[in-house]
Amino acid sequence: MKISLVTRASVAVLSVAGMVMAAPAAEARSGVDDEKLTSALEEAHRAGMPGVQGAVRAGGQAWRGASGVADLATGRPVRPDMRHRVGSITKTFTAAAIMQQVEKGRVQLDAPISRYLPHVVPGERGEKITVRMLLNHTSGIPDYLLAAFPSLAAMSAKSLDDNRFRHFSPAELITMGLALLARKPGSLPGVYSNTNYLILGLLLEKVTGTTAKAYITEHVIRRAGLRHTTLPTGPRIKGPHPRMYEAMHGQIDPPRDYSVYDPSWVGVGAALVSTVEDLNRFYGALLDGRIVTRASLAQMQRTVPVSTQVYEDKIDYGLGLHKVTIPGCGTFWGHNGTMWGAGAVSLIRADGARQMSYAINLIRWNALDASGTPQPHPIDEALSAFQQQALCATA
Repeated sequence: MKISLVTRASVAVLSVAGMVMAAPAAEARSGVDDEKLTSALEEAHRAGMPGVQGAVRAGGQAWRGASGVADLATGRPVRPDMRHRVGSITKTFTAAAIMQQVEKGRVQLDAPISRYLPHVVPGERGEKITVRMLLNHTSGIPDYLLAAFPSLAAMSAKSLDDNRFRHFSPAELITMGLALLARKPGSLPGVYSNTNYLILGLLLEKVTGTTAKAYITEHVIRRAGLRHTTLPTGPRIKGPHPRMYEAMHGQIDPPRDYSVYDPSWVGVGAALVSTVEDLNRFYGALLDGRIVTRASLAQMQRTVPVSTQVYEDKIDYGLGLHKVTIPGCGTFWGHNGTMWGAGAVSLIRADGARQMSYAINLIRWNALDASGTPQPHPIDEALSAFQQQALCATA
């Protein structure tokens, strides 16, 4: 059995993989209903989620709330302003940084990566894989996850615990990914891979002359006006945050706290720490043309089918952006992400008029059947109901 950063809940409930919702009643699709949103979060907690926090914006109205606990041992309550590991939402930040370099003429989307990093992706492979292929996961380069954490193949947390404070270098992880069986560059559907974004991090450093963290902080995070968003380098999160619990589909029972963990194993692919309000602010700025130009945003919104890492679900993926269509509600853009013990989702409607972000502190809660398929859980339904209320103003 394989394990993925993209959980079944991420695919089916968090609405980033072609999920189809029922069309809401037309009369309910306008503002923000504080009471219903609060009730929906509380239901997610009652269903088994330790803590959940959310922020919704629609029609000039804004809401934020939280339900549950930040710490199972002490009962400390979770708050909506807490910082959280948001996983692969980081990829949108990195993609935006690359698009800024495209605008400056330092990078060409359809140029081979060998033009910039000949020693990172050497030979014919580097000549066939373009920058665009790395951004939209059609490079064919596999993810390094099971090479870095080999015990996951046997559904064991041993390698997670052994590597809690290990610092991986991007080059080390990229080498792991490149050594695995690859697909033909440009093949569709693409295959979601963190290796792609670590290579993009090295590209960003090559063309800017500074670290990827420093560039993204100055030109993406600060440009968006984010006050509580960082790319941490150490294992601890600075500022108030919940503990983050990993269940590994019931293999870790009770779920274990992984909130202290060196994030170098994902780097600029998934290491970001943020808040739900900052995520809404970021995607609002991105779609408003304040992070990259409208032309660059149009490139980011050119999607291809991409398979998630383990369940063979297909998502519409652009350059660091997911496209989600909800009948009766509209087309949304954004991303989801998971880390050990932590998950987050951020979506904004194409016209920018409605958006939602939420974060949870338990991951991979679904038990597995005999075939290794995650089974439905009340948390799934509760999170789906919150998302429907947030994005469509109906439960």
